[in-house]
Order: sequence, then structure tokens, then C-alpha cells
Amino acid sequence: MENQVKTINDSLVRIYTDILWIEENELRKSQFSDVSIKEMHAINVITMYDQKTASQVAKELHLTPGTLTATIDRLVKKNYVKRIRSNHDRRVIRLGLTQKGRLMYRAHDAFHRMMVRSFLRDLDPAEIKTIEKALQNLESFLREHS
Repeated sequence: MENQVKTINDSLVRIYTDILWIEENELRKSQFSDVSIKEMHAINVITMYDQKTASQVAKELHLTPGTLTATIDRLVKKNYVKRIRSNHDRRVIRLGLTQKGRLMYRAHDAFHRMMVRSFLRDLDPAEIKTIEKALQNLESFLREHS
């Protein structure tokens, strides 16, 4: 079992590193070369579908509110994100993506979908269920330690 733990750990570390490297490399070559990997992940958390508060986004990214504010300021200046004041409570400001931000979100989402499809290729439904369970276990562990 210890050999399997080491093999899987080494694989997870390589995969994590490779995903980050590919994302950074593709960003530099793309029309979104003005966005850092951290800014791209902020765009991903904001999503096209929700208008989250800065506190919600900071919590999901494990950032302090001050760090997130600086990131959002840069994304607003670059026209990826907009601040939306609530009609019901003018003190509440939500974050949304601009058209440029939505385009970036879709490109990032497409990369991840392509990557997951490749990961699951040639697996039967039972194998996919096993992977889902293993990922749930990993997520649970990470939540307990974050």
C-alpha cells in the first residue's frame, strides 16, 4: 500500500504542476495575456452565473479581503470584472463578469472540460464512480485542513 500511496502522490504533484504550467503558458500565448493565473482563478470563482460578494470570492480562493480587493481592482481596470451595487441595499456590492470576462471564463472552462474528458476517456461507469468517490474523499480531507 505504501508504494501505491507514493506513486499516487507523485502523480498528483506532477499533474498539479503540469496543469498550472499549461494554464500559465496558454495564458501568455492568448488574447488574455494581461491576466495572471491568480486573476484567472478569481474570474473562475466569480463565474458567469452568479453575482457573488467579494467576501464570498475571497473565502473560496482562501484570500484575505485586502488581497482580493487588489486583485478585483486590477480585473476591473482590465475590464474583466465589474462591481454591481445592489438595488435593494446600496451598501452591498456584488461582482460580475464583463463580456471580456465571460469570454475568458468560457475559454478556461473549455480547457478544463477537455482535460477531464481526456482523463475519463475509455473508462467504464463503475471506474468513473470510483474516481468520483476518491475525489470526494480528497475534497473532504482538504476542507478539514483548510
